[in-house]
Amino acid sequence: MGEALGLHSALQWLSDMQFDSVDFETDFKLMSDAFLSIRNETSKFGCIISSCRSLFSSLFANSRVEFVRQQANGVVHALAREAMLLASPVVYFDIPDCIKTLIIN
Repeated sequence: MGEALGLHSALQWLSDMQFDSVDFETDFKLMSDAFLSIRNETSKFGCIISSCRSLFSSLFANSRVEFVRQQANGVVHALAREAMLLASPVVYFDIPDCIKTLIIN
């Protein structure tokens, strides 16, 4: 549920920011499979995924949602750890120190 809600929030936020060509990556295989499936579920998870699909199809024509292995997703996890330490939202204009070496490598 958390990953699905996170995707939904990201879709809404990027839509509000008027972004339309965005690649979304998740390391949660179940969610990426559910999102890419044509099957609709009636569970809470399924309803969130259906809402994500609806937002995605109407607002992100040149985008994709895909699964990436957690090992390849180190930058996202480093940023998530950093975000947990911050008291308020931050917009970075330069590469944050917490991910600089990951990006360089």
